[in-house]
Amino acid sequence: MPEQDRHLLKLCFLLCIFAGFLLHSLGASEIPLDSKLSIVDKDMWVSPNGDFAFGFFNSPDEPNYSVGIRSNSKSFPFDKQIVVWIAGADLILGNNSYVQLTQDGELILFDSLKGVIWSSKTRQLSVVSAALYDNGNLVLLNKEKHIVWQSFDTPSDTLLPGQNFSTFKTLRAASKNSVSSYYTLFMDASGQLQLRWESHVIYWTSGSPSSSNLSAFLTSDGALQLRDQNLKPVWSLFGEDHNDSVSYRFLRLDVDGNLRLYSWVEPSKSWRSVWQAVENQCNVFATCGQHGICVFTESGSPDCECPFKHTNESISRCLIPNHPCDSGSDMHKYMHTFLYGMYPPTDDLVAEVSLQECKSLCLNDPSCTAATFSNDGTARCLMKRTQYVTGYSDPSLSSVSFVKMCAYPLAVNPNLVTTSPSPLEQSHKFCFPCVIGVASGMFVVFVLVQLALGFWFFRRRNLGRKKAAFAYTSPNSNGLIVLSFSEIEELTESFKHQIGPKMFKGVLPNKKPVAIKDLNITIEERKYRSAVSKIGSIHHKNLVKLQGYCCELDHRFLVYEYAKNGSVEKYIEDLKLCKKLTWGKRFDICLSVARAICYLHTSCREFMSHGNLKCENVVLDENLEAKVTEFGLGKVVSEASCSSAERDVEDFGKMVLVLVSGCRGVGDLCEWAYKEWMEGRPENIVDKRITGGFNLQELERSLRIAFWCLQIDERRRPSMREVVKVLEGTLSVDPPPPPFGCNGPLEEEEEP
Repeated sequence: MPEQDRHLLKLCFLLCIFAGFLLHSLGASEIPLDSKLSIVDKDMWVSPNGDFAFGFFNSPDEPNYSVGIRSNSKSFPFDKQIVVWIAGADLILGNNSYVQLTQDGELILFDSLKGVIWSSKTRQLSVVSAALYDNGNLVLLNKEKHIVWQSFDTPSDTLLPGQNFSTFKTLRAASKNSVSSYYTLFMDASGQLQLRWESHVIYWTSGSPSSSNLSAFLTSDGALQLRDQNLKPVWSLFGEDHNDSVSYRFLRLDVDGNLRLYSWVEPSKSWRSVWQAVENQCNVFATCGQHGICVFTESGSPDCECPFKHTNESISRCLIPNHPCDSGSDMHKYMHTFLYGMYPPTDDLVAEVSLQECKSLCLNDPSCTAATFSNDGTARCLMKRTQYVTGYSDPSLSSVSFVKMCAYPLAVNPNLVTTSPSPLEQSHKFCFPCVIGVASGMFVVFVLVQLALGFWFFRRRNLGRKKAAFAYTSPNSNGLIVLSFSEIEELTESFKHQIGPKMFKGVLPNKKPVAIKDLNITIEERKYRSAVSKIGSIHHKNLVKLQGYCCELDHRFLVYEYAKNGSVEKYIEDLKLCKKLTWGKRFDICLSVARAICYLHTSCREFMSHGNLKCENVVLDENLEAKVTEFGLGKVVSEASCSSAERDVEDFGKMVLVLVSGCRGVGDLCEWAYKEWMEGRPENIVDKRITGGFNLQELERSLRIAFWCLQIDERRRPSMREVVKVLEGTLSVDPPPPPFGCNGPLEEEEEP
């Protein structure tokens, strides 16, 4: 009995040691409230086994940081560590940004310029700690150690073993050029996995039996399964190394739109693709995007070729040339080629026609740009009505495509008839009238030179008299002219020509026109001069340059360069002038304004907002190029301006809708425009006074980014850098949710 007691005591002692060790491990893996990670400190939260780490990271070819979870095993060389989850997509962060688990139990990402730009929205869920599990799942726990939030529920582009992917969840491919990409993996209500381009095109499905309440699951032995509510597999696919001894696996939707399963190969220290959803990469919708037709090469890799015509842009695009053509049109034939339109990604189907009829239908239709004849026995002709056409080519394809292109070269121009004498005849013919003409011309030139000299001496004498009167001849260190109130009165002829609210036209002694703004405010002289000096140091081709100012007693004036054609608002309101605002010009105005505001937000020595962006404060120069004026006035009025980047973004969204529609009532306009766009009638939003039509793709980009700018939740609004990329066409953007709070309280909404 004593012997048994001793064994029992030893067993209890060992159990206590093991329990203590286990509790110590769990305690070490937990992250208490008020914990904080920053870019500057470069610290991380690491899982107990060391396989995963949460913190800030960037790639060698990308200077901007993101925050998320990456693989951290010592088995991986640094360049083989993969990012498995990102907080708030690829947000661009300032150098002083940090992530913190607040005392309220909310995980937040704080940007040094924008404030809180992402959060877990768990303030009301009694969170007491966080933890990073060994499987790569970041969780927030309550007092009972129940998970109330986890990163596994909001995947980025990667699924890890043990992670559920349920109905209406989305994986979004990363992109080298943008925050988001066109490609997503989605599970619909019937339980099918779908690879989609935007929300329009499905180019791969899992082929699983239709059933509700299914979820996808990646097993540790390399199988992707669809499971029912009882966790029973109803569909499975396997990688080529299924059941092999592999330490690490993951499923990722890659940048090229293909879904792949990867395994870690220890001997070669590398990741290897063991399965991919679409075998022929050219079958992934828009593999070549706007850069040509996808051709599968002998090496097994896709290549993009442009059989049409490259545009002269900084980003090379393969677009079908614009029509009509002066020399007429021809249909160029492409064998074994399938083409489809991208913007919009829909084709008009004409059934039961022949190959020749398909070709003729497109040639005789002014709006048709290309057509594909299926040639598989279905006698179908798919007609495209957009410049943005892509597709793929393969010898095994039976389809034949036609592209409408201009007939070059022009052999004879019937309107051009010229006759000219031979050079021999010209050389021997004496021209008496020519002699008279030369003599007369020399006399006229002599008289003009004498008049010019006289005018120059007269001008110089007058300028000498006025030189002492105008202080503008001595600009300050920033190149700003400093004027007295009497000089302002003289330049404006006692404020005779008003060109806007408290804005007057003036003319400098050198005949150069200027626009003079009466601020009509009272502000301390030192603060005023400091603020004006900062504004005067800003130079951008789409910003109206500040040329000078007046600071005398209670008088505060700003002197801007003069824009000959006035404000955009004047052009929208005037029935005659609005005809000059073609669709192309309106879109250029949107892009120019976006670039100007982006410059203020990101490229100045310190952040500067506009604070009052609207059509009235956008002016047009002699070439109808847009320039933003009256920026930075918040700094003049007070040191702590109430304006912000988010306010500018919202104002920009309103301005875009006004420019597109020609309407002024912004409140009702927003709701009406969103309804028309959602119901597939975006053309109804376009100002009916626009002549020459509009570009459907540019219209779609403009409306989408405008509705994102108008989101009630400021954290959902894009940055102006992202706005510029969307308008330029280098950044894709999802269909925006209703910006008017139609979905109920924000706290109950799912993250986009």
